[in-house]
Amino acid sequence: MSSQTSYYVYFTYMEPRSLKNKNTTLDDVARAADVSAITVSRAIRKPQMVSAKVRERVLAAIDRLGYVPDAAASTLASKRTDMIGFLVPSLTNNVFADVLRGVYDACDSTPYNVQIANFRYSPLDEERMIRTFLRQKPAGLIVTGFDQTTEAKALLEAADCRIVQIMDSQDDPVDLMIGFSHYTSAVDAARHLIKQEYRRPGFIGARMDPRAQRRLTGFTDVMKEAGLFDPRRVVTTPAASSIGMGTQLFADLIAKKPDTDAIFCNNDDLAAGVLLEAQRRNIDVPEQLGICGFNDLEFSAHFNPGLTSVATPRYETGHRAFEMLQQAIESPDDQLDGKINLSVRLVERGSTQRENSSSFDRD
Repeated sequence: MSSQTSYYVYFTYMEPRSLKNKNTTLDDVARAADVSAITVSRAIRKPQMVSAKVRERVLAAIDRLGYVPDAAASTLASKRTDMIGFLVPSLTNNVFADVLRGVYDACDSTPYNVQIANFRYSPLDEERMIRTFLRQKPAGLIVTGFDQTTEAKALLEAADCRIVQIMDSQDDPVDLMIGFSHYTSAVDAARHLIKQEYRRPGFIGARMDPRAQRRLTGFTDVMKEAGLFDPRRVVTTPAASSIGMGTQLFADLIAKKPDTDAIFCNNDDLAAGVLLEAQRRNIDVPEQLGICGFNDLEFSAHFNPGLTSVATPRYETGHRAFEMLQQAIESPDDQLDGKINLSVRLVERGSTQRENSSSFDRD
């Protein structure tokens, strides 16, 4: 006689409001409560961080809208894994290859393993990958930059793991931060061009992610202050950076403003393209055209002339980010310097060294 298992299904009556609002988001609650999404997240996960009045308003909005908090953060209270999640915008960009090398070198001989998620400069993909990582109960996360979506920021704020934001600088990180200022780095580069007596400088940029936008802002502010800014000398594209893109953007700029005498490039790939195209057109670099890049990639020193560039601490950022995260995980009672601003330097080479200019040494 075979055994038989009986299954009983219970149906619970749900109010129409709950069914109607099953897709209510954190942003919906924030608007209803007249607060930020991060404040909603704190009211739910870390109520001690908000006032009783605000929490009461948030809870009332949650009840009214039928909001159910995302499980990504709420399931994290149990046992952690040994996984460190690392979210990067690109795996082909040499800048992030150097950061990854620093992270992996620091990870050697530790009990942790690093898993990488490449969100390809898509904020929505980054948000999705943050959710995925949090469901895996990581020991910690390394996140690139501060320009996540509102939902992603709320997830990070509510996460029950330590987080390091890297490659940029901001006063109020979610948890820990190590990076540098793209704005002040660009200010240094722009002032260098002026000191080299270039008077019609332009800017070319590709991809134009938020960090690139801050470089453009730094350049623009310096040129406006000096009375040298001309918006027609700014040429950008959302397309990916490459040497070929540098030649194309330079050709576009020169077609509009052929008297441009210097170019600050958003990165060294573009700067290399500008140099090659200038040489093809028999434009004298640096006398007729000064060229400054950004990041100081290894190849920049090997052109003729060498490319002036802003050297960024990419390897150091990755290495120290992992060390910071490990200390925060293993010694939570230690007093950490949770906001580290690393220095950058302008490496002056032949592409901006005019013979009779007021050159200065930043090394």
